[in-house]
Amino acid sequence: MNRTRKTNLTCLIFLCLTVQVFAQATGPVFPNPGKTSMSRENQQALGMEAAGQVFQQMPVMPDNSAETQYVRQLGQKLVATIPQEYSWPFEFHVVPQKEINAFALPGGQMFINLGTVTAARKEAELAGVMAHEMAHVYMQHSAKQAGKSQTTSMIAGIASSVLGSTIGGAAGGLAQMGIQMGAQGLVMKYSRKDESQADAVGAVILYKAGYNPQAMVDFFKTMGAVAGAAPPELFSSHPNPGNRQEAIAKQIANWPSLNYVDASPNFDKIHQQALQVRTYTGQEIEAGAKSGQWAGLNQRNGASLHSSGASTFPTSGSAEAPPNPVSLENILPSRRMVSANLGPMTIQHPENWPVNLPQQKGQFVTIAPQAGITNSGVGYGVLLNGAAGPQGQRATIDEMTAELIGQIKQNNELEQLGNPQRLIVGGVEGRSTFLRSSSPIPNANGQSQPERDWLVTVQRQDGSMIYMIFVSTQSDFSRLQPTFEAMVKSIQFR
Repeated sequence: MNRTRKTNLTCLIFLCLTVQVFAQATGPVFPNPGKTSMSRENQQALGMEAAGQVFQQMPVMPDNSAETQYVRQLGQKLVATIPQEYSWPFEFHVVPQKEINAFALPGGQMFINLGTVTAARKEAELAGVMAHEMAHVYMQHSAKQAGKSQTTSMIAGIASSVLGSTIGGAAGGLAQMGIQMGAQGLVMKYSRKDESQADAVGAVILYKAGYNPQAMVDFFKTMGAVAGAAPPELFSSHPNPGNRQEAIAKQIANWPSLNYVDASPNFDKIHQQALQVRTYTGQEIEAGAKSGQWAGLNQRNGASLHSSGASTFPTSGSAEAPPNPVSLENILPSRRMVSANLGPMTIQHPENWPVNLPQQKGQFVTIAPQAGITNSGVGYGVLLNGAAGPQGQRATIDEMTAELIGQIKQNNELEQLGNPQRLIVGGVEGRSTFLRSSSPIPNANGQSQPERDWLVTVQRQDGSMIYMIFVSTQSDFSRLQPTFEAMVKSIQFR
């Protein structure tokens, strides 16, 4: 479907195990990041919510800029070292700000100030900053700061703003996690223990990517000396550079020696080029955020989050790069179902189909396998949203369903397959309608193929409507229909 889209003893045991892992003479091994009460999908959802705010409050360099492309290539080189079972869908963005800073949000959205790129003396130092911030995501430090009840309220707050509930947004919940939002950016509040762990994991990332882990501390040490009494935000809670240097030197002492990456022509070129780019001070960014300057600039310049959670219906003329065919085994739902709290409703969904929450009101919540999402739409999965009733009067569920189908038809080539049928959802009467459109995912031959959509609409007591669109290619719909039906049967309204 197209879119516009605890004990102290426990801590001691964990630290001891971490030290033992890093001390192996056979080379570094990534530690188990441990458990948190917040699911992976919820961490990604909160990270995307915060990243959406960053795009509103800060300038972000275009996706096709040389600086962004270079940082993303370097970032993916670092990501490739992380074991798949512990990795995250990291995405890298460059902020044209003079000051030195970098931060990675829960779930993997990462922002690097251009001032950090120009301050680094070599690629290994920039890689060190990035590896350190990525390690916070790897260890799930921000999620571990939030209790289970806080997690539930934060996720419900974000989803409810989309589905029409009056529950508040996520800003308060983000603050509870130690995330400070401001016009000049976003700051993650970590303990010194967290920072030391990020150093240790970051060193493993650097080593496995072919860089000397010492470069990470070299960058922090140099910048600390330059900044003097007013260190960059990046250093606010970091341990003393000298202590960090000693800790990393001890950590890597028994690792097998490597021929580390030293010279990098690509870095040298981008470093010089970045010095010519127009950058902004923190004060200028704050002023632009107040005037709403950055949101429009980012959109015009082509800076994007590439978020599946931002899905909604574009016009049929939207231009997108052609997606690749999708293998059925990559989208088949897991037999294990987990519950998602979306504020006004809860729903069970396959464990391997994560929930993606949108950046702002009006956009869709998606529950979909990653392989089923393309830049031009969701080809496999579920889209959820809400719609207010007509002002000053109460419409019936049939009237609201017909109006919704009409609106979708205006922006999409859509065929309605029969009349809406009565359906009970969570004890409430709703309507079931089958539709047919063109899938954003081509068939095995790269040709366009039809899509089958199941629209489920339910009217709430206040006259508003919640609707769900279950999406699949027509050829695979019968394979996914039992899962779709199980999800509908699991819905409970609040």
